[in-house]
Amino acid sequence: MSDNKNKDQYGVLLYYKYVEIPNLNELVTFYDSNCSSLGLLGRVRLSSHGVNVTVGGNLSSLERHIEAVKAINSVFEGTDFKLATCHQPLIDNVAKECGFTSLSIRIVKELVTLSSHPLLKSPEISNAGRHLSAVEFHSSLQNSNKESPENNLVLLDARNLYETRIGKFHAPNVETLDPQVRQYSDLSSWIDDNGEQLKGKQILMYCTGGIRCEMASAYIRSKGAGFDNVFQLFGGIQRYLEQFPDGGFFKGKNFVFDPRISVGSSDANIVGTCLICHCSFDDYSSRCRCTYCRILVLVCGNCQNEAAEYICELCQKQGKAVRSMQLIENGKSRTPLPVVEFQNFSSDTIFLPQMPRGDDLQTSRKLRILCLHGFRQNASSFKGRTASLAKKLKKITEFSFVDAPHELPFIYQTPMSVPCGNCASSSLPSIPPPPLENCKKKFAWFVASNFDGSSGVDWKVADGPFDPLQYQQQTDGCDISLSHLKNVFSQEGPFDGILGFSQGAAMAALISAQQEKLEGTMDFKFVILCSGFALHVKGMDGGPIKCPSLHIFGNEHGKDRQIANQASKELASLYDGGCSVIVEHDCGHIIPTRSPYIDEIKNFLGRFL
Repeated sequence: MSDNKNKDQYGVLLYYKYVEIPNLNELVTFYDSNCSSLGLLGRVRLSSHGVNVTVGGNLSSLERHIEAVKAINSVFEGTDFKLATCHQPLIDNVAKECGFTSLSIRIVKELVTLSSHPLLKSPEISNAGRHLSAVEFHSSLQNSNKESPENNLVLLDARNLYETRIGKFHAPNVETLDPQVRQYSDLSSWIDDNGEQLKGKQILMYCTGGIRCEMASAYIRSKGAGFDNVFQLFGGIQRYLEQFPDGGFFKGKNFVFDPRISVGSSDANIVGTCLICHCSFDDYSSRCRCTYCRILVLVCGNCQNEAAEYICELCQKQGKAVRSMQLIENGKSRTPLPVVEFQNFSSDTIFLPQMPRGDDLQTSRKLRILCLHGFRQNASSFKGRTASLAKKLKKITEFSFVDAPHELPFIYQTPMSVPCGNCASSSLPSIPPPPLENCKKKFAWFVASNFDGSSGVDWKVADGPFDPLQYQQQTDGCDISLSHLKNVFSQEGPFDGILGFSQGAAMAALISAQQEKLEGTMDFKFVILCSGFALHVKGMDGGPIKCPSLHIFGNEHGKDRQIANQASKELASLYDGGCSVIVEHDCGHIIPTRSPYIDEIKNFLGRFL
């Protein structure tokens, strides 16, 4: 009885494997079928170079999944399956951010993205640092002696700043290097800039579960002589804490990317501190974030304030501050919020009050949002379709509308032939096309490969009935659209964000995926993707998209007959879960403006005021 009860416990499973995958499509089918049948939720990332999986469910289901994976073939031989019991996700916003409210299976170019800018040559994973077991890793730290001239050992933490805030290794005689990066893709730049701290040293690397050390250690070793003495903790901090339940040389908690949030040892020592009152605090369940870069910050319950802005230490160093804001109430101006100079503060992280965002609030400068219409629409028609949204957001936003560059021909459908009596068929009399007067031009961001470039100078008869999946074949012309929008930004910008609807959302997604590459020519802070879908084109395969995003689309039982719910979900899954928000509705192929949807839209935009 006890054993059965134990099997019904909730658990989380993590594993990765760098190995050449002979048939990716077969593996996608396997994971989709197996995880769905077992009721597992979470993230599955597949590439031709291996797999990276984090899923949750009943322990019995997770164990069956492990057995099924092992049985596929010898590809997964030697895989380290990390299975842990935990409470079923109780905090909705955490579970949603971690991707544990659905099953996401994606084919990616890289299992982890070492650099946000393509490397000239990616490091060979076969050149990764030597694996050390938890016991070997512990022994290396224990035997180190800083006073000895032979000592040249350094610890390198391969994780992000918000992870190292709440826990890291500390050995009295060993220097720990904490790069303090916002995201893993910044680590290669840190390694490039700090080579003198690594060259000639014995480098012990560690991360959460091991996968980030694989690529990072290979990158260090690729630098040649003086960088070859690299070791990595096999199984990461998770396996170390299992081996040393009291924490050993690891102090604090191990941040994890699932609803557990963090995992600690039997040692109750708290490393993190609240950025407001500086009391001991290490709980990220509130999901407080930096106003500018959106990384997590630690704010205790007593100091949390919904109408507050938090600025992390990295943004502080870059000179970020709250913009001055002029308040209007009952037609009279009030005292503006002053810009704060950072040198007046001594803390690593700054908390600044933010003015209330009620319906009576108006800022001196609204958020300027560039709106991209859908296929076979135009700026004028989309402005009409979003009139209700613009009205409800008029105090905080200013919408700008633009036509796409590809002008489409006018098309009309002729009646279908119908069976009649003894005849094989009977044709209905031809119907003349509608008059061209009063017909407004239609445009597109992407067109089909057979598009001949003809514009709407006359009516054309449709080749066949409407194809609900036509949007999947319309992938050409993106370079022209991108060039067109660069000109729009240059002539009509700046814009704070981009809102795209249907095909316009696909265009906005493509731009956001290349945000860093476009810096200086198309600068923006966020995207809003409504009834969107992902195009399988170059530029969308660079790993998780870090741009803050709001995804608005119809749910599984909704009435959107244009873009399937799954297509919009797949687009949302391409974005980093830590900076994306999903709003599902039942209103069809539109942007909903009633509560609670409009409230969620306002909450998202409020981050950027």
